[in-house]
Amino acid sequence: MQLGIFTIGDVTTDPTTGKTPTEHERIKATVAMARKAEELGMDVFATGQHHNPPFAAPANPPVLMGAVAAQTEKIQLSTATTLITTTDPVRIAEDYAYAQHLADGRVDLTLGRGNTGPVYPWFGKDIRQGIPLAVENYQLLHKLWREENLNFSGRFRTPLQGFTSTPRPMDDVPPFVWHGSIRSPEIPEQAAFYGDGFFHNNIFWNKEHTERMVAFYRQRYEYYGHGSADQAIVGLGGQTFMAKNSQDAVRQFRPYFDNAPVYGHGPSLESFMEQTPLTVGSPQQVVERTLSFRDYAGDYQRQLFLVDHAGLPLKMVLEQMDMLGEEVFPVLRKEFDSLRPAHVPEAPTHESLVARHAAGKDPIPGGGPDSQAAKDRAAKAEAAANAQQDSSK
Repeated sequence: MQLGIFTIGDVTTDPTTGKTPTEHERIKATVAMARKAEELGMDVFATGQHHNPPFAAPANPPVLMGAVAAQTEKIQLSTATTLITTTDPVRIAEDYAYAQHLADGRVDLTLGRGNTGPVYPWFGKDIRQGIPLAVENYQLLHKLWREENLNFSGRFRTPLQGFTSTPRPMDDVPPFVWHGSIRSPEIPEQAAFYGDGFFHNNIFWNKEHTERMVAFYRQRYEYYGHGSADQAIVGLGGQTFMAKNSQDAVRQFRPYFDNAPVYGHGPSLESFMEQTPLTVGSPQQVVERTLSFRDYAGDYQRQLFLVDHAGLPLKMVLEQMDMLGEEVFPVLRKEFDSLRPAHVPEAPTHESLVARHAAGKDPIPGGGPDSQAAKDRAAKAEAAANAQQDSSK
């Protein structure tokens, strides 16, 4: 089990002090969080991609990845998310391969469509084409990392002729890709087809919805021949706020929750905790609640927590990280690993993907790149993408 944190980089006024951090302060705080995550032995640090206020999250996450890579040695650097619909696949291929080299392989990414509608016209895209854009752009990205002198023609960009993206992925193994979605079944379908990971950021949804999304992905993963359903690569989001006792946690977090840009002035804190995975309480309560995710998501490979949103000051965020790293993660890691059957894989790392590549296998289960199964899947993907494009015309 990989355990870590993610940030969406919001610049939000602290409702208890009235202080709003500057963008510079927020950006530097993000780097401080990444360094702290490594010091605490966390496995993953992930950042969002935004292009609009009130976010200071990088418009180009690989820039942050490069800065953090230079100041860390072990932690995996990821995204939450990389906008596959409005970021050119050629730039994604080149930028993340470059970051992968800078970090000596410690890079993967979560592809998503984001939750900000106006971003589409800013980059010359139509939000009504969000799903077809995600399908076609990833089809191209997947090829860019695996083929040289590529010819490609699609609906949403100028054709490529004899194009090779540079630099090539480190050790000829692309960064592992998670496909992130909280509501659209086309995305877990896409993840399952390619044998990639599926990340469900279940910070707003009830467990029944999460269960359906994950189960659908697992079913389709098995259908496409990558392995059994319980071997599919699943990641979950979550959010917490802790104090030594639950009463203090609720008292301290309530003003932040009540005024948060996303869910503030809406449901009560107690109602939101009941209906979603938000856990506000003691470290033991966070452990118990998180372990219960396995009841409806199965044995999964990555768990990330949002800890720095809603105007929380850096000092408080670092205290939350201390509790996660010292009191929560060791217990979660031990319990999850003891429960996971031997045939269920761990989360992919660059080293594990290189080992599979050296053995002549796909970086993910389901046969080598020249196997008939791989060729059949490629033909199905091409047909599915073409059919989806035709249906949206």
